Amino acid sequence: MIARDTTHAGRLLQLIQSDGFFEGRYKDKVIQVDSSRTGAEEEAMIERLLKVEHTEEPTEIVIHVNMLKEGWDVTNLYTIVPLRAANARVLIEQSIGRGLRLPYGKRTGVTAVDRLNIIAHDRFQEIIDEAGKPDSAIRLQAVVLDPSQLGQRTATVVSQPTLATKLGLQPEHATQSTAVAGKEQAPAFANPEEQKVAQIAWEVIRKLENQPQIVPTVEHLKRPEIQAAIVKAVEQERQPAQPELEGIAEKPDIAAVVAKTVELVTQQTINIPRILVVPKGEVKSGFKPFTLKLDTLKYPAVSEELWVQYLRTGGTETVALARGGIAEARPEDYVVSGLVDFNDISYDEHADLLYDLARQTVNHFRSYLSEEDTANVLRCYQRDIARFIHAQMQDHYWEDAVGFEVKVSKGYTELKQSAYTYTAQQPPADYRVSPVDKSNMAQFLFGGFGHCLYAVQKFDSDAERKLAVILDRDAMRWFKPAKGQFQIYYRQGTEHLEYQPDFVAEADGAIYMLEPKASNEMADPVVLLKKESALKWCQNASENAANHGGKPWRYVLIPHTAIAENMTLKGLVRQFGA
Repeated sequence: MIARDTTHAGRLLQLIQSDGFFEGRYKDKVIQVDSSRTGAEEEAMIERLLKVEHTEEPTEIVIHVNMLKEGWDVTNLYTIVPLRAANARVLIEQSIGRGLRLPYGKRTGVTAVDRLNIIAHDRFQEIIDEAGKPDSAIRLQAVVLDPSQLGQRTATVVSQPTLATKLGLQPEHATQSTAVAGKEQAPAFANPEEQKVAQIAWEVIRKLENQPQIVPTVEHLKRPEIQAAIVKAVEQERQPAQPELEGIAEKPDIAAVVAKTVELVTQQTINIPRILVVPKGEVKSGFKPFTLKLDTLKYPAVSEELWVQYLRTGGTETVALARGGIAEARPEDYVVSGLVDFNDISYDEHADLLYDLARQTVNHFRSYLSEEDTANVLRCYQRDIARFIHAQMQDHYWEDAVGFEVKVSKGYTELKQSAYTYTAQQPPADYRVSPVDKSNMAQFLFGGFGHCLYAVQKFDSDAERKLAVILDRDAMRWFKPAKGQFQIYYRQGTEHLEYQPDFVAEADGAIYMLEPKASNEMADPVVLLKKESALKWCQNASENAANHGGKPWRYVLIPHTAIAENMTLKGLVRQFGA
């Protein structure tokens, strides 16, 4: 923030540190940098300024007058707010230059990271108009803010499982300002002592997740011997620090509370086992020889001069560059040196293949460049060329294992909590009503469910909302899993990526993993890879369930055009279930 003078800077600091400025959120995250600071205050100011890029430094706002015109380079500057008239064009350029450093040294593709915001006025607008011309080296985009949206304050709400809310549990790391969805629900135990016993029983039940040989499903918690073991564990955990006086404190019926807690857990849980598929013996892998597709790999010879154009004067000049990098003995070595930096490539095991691919690449450049220019291109674009080749290698990856075995490490898993951003002034929308603006469904928080295992949910599309209507009507219980709930992975090249299904629903005869997808993406390679991994998981989960009297799992990939509120869950499964 560029202030008019030191007095103005002080008033800005006072405003930002007040409780009325975003509820005091930035009180300890702002510093004032100007000549009004001396002695110890100046040293503390400079120390915080120099550490502004460090993750442990809380500073997010820097207020200055003209101390940061030049010589202060940071990469994590995202917004410039000029609150003074800037008559000197060079001052404007210097101010903008403060924010043009890329945080990661290159564009990431994430707009919020790659973009510098300038809250512009008068002279700053002239610079923006100039830089917005087609022939400008700087590309700027004007963003017009709707005044009606500025007053809409966003907040974060934690959506924990309904089971946790009924047991009176608070989300982890919750603060007084943390909003918790569904907290208005009445707890299952009105008596504080009974609620405490229920919470202890829940902790015991959570530990039993890791003993699938004893409790392979939540239904097994109802067995008398299991409940007796839970009661015993609760009694041991609940031992008071000093003996309770007879007739003074009413002792809760632990067995009755445990039985009610178990019933609550079975009603509010879907059996999701933790399944691990591990190879038997040694796993071998590598890349098969192949011919590169190099027709799109076109790099011109690189000039040894850097062209500089001054935004202020329009003048230009050239700067001779010293040739950097390590000179390799052979052109092929540039390619091989770039490829061995990838974690999945071993030089010892792939040397012959690497040099074969390198020879193909070098011959390609030699077909239109001189020997000197070929070496120049290989040296300057080494990383980009290596990434280009490595991407094609993924299609020729092979892996061989003697066999695989399925291990179930948990009979059931606790449902994970989620956190959502929402507009603070708007209550959760009714999931049965389609919003007028469907272009940005992710902005809406939906509630009012009857059979969902969470109080609120968010949907990525109106098709997902419609599917929720069907599930809440036809399923016994359902929810949208949080990341890490299943730990299903699919392989894309050499990478193993996590797949999280959109919906899980339990009906009378089966448990369904449902994935609504845009109709034009049904045959997408990544969608099919996810489907293949999900089908294997469902097969293993069904076999495990069959051994313990549980329900089978089925995977349902549904085109969004087929989802309508008058459809039934059985109809969708019959038509699209695998």
